[in-house]
Amino acid sequence: MPRYAVLLYERVAPEDLPEEVRAAHAALPERVAAAGGRIVAGLAVGEPETATSIRGDLLTDGPFIETKEVMGGLFIIEARDLDHAIALAKMTPVVEGGVEVRPLLGFMVLE
Repeated sequence: MPRYAVLLYERVAPEDLPEEVRAAHAALPERVAAAGGRIVAGLAVGEPETATSIRGDLLTDGPFIETKEVMGGLFIIEARDLDHAIALAKMTPVVEGGVEVRPLLGFMVLE
């Protein structure tokens, strides 16, 4: 089954997410499975202030692109096709932000 990255962007800091949104995140793998997909992997990323951007030899503090939303994490899903991946990604709980779906051209775990 094809795999897709679902990138989560949010304006609300993780520690400020309402409890019902946290619970919805915890329940997402079951909801995706019930809809015929599968979450293969997921991860949360640190606050944008912890990012270091690299452009050639120049290092700067902060994210690569400044936006009002920050990338809070991503997960990898298996879906029948892009339409199915988009339907699954729409289940992602978001307070003030959105998600982005991208087909994966390759996926390896290097451990």
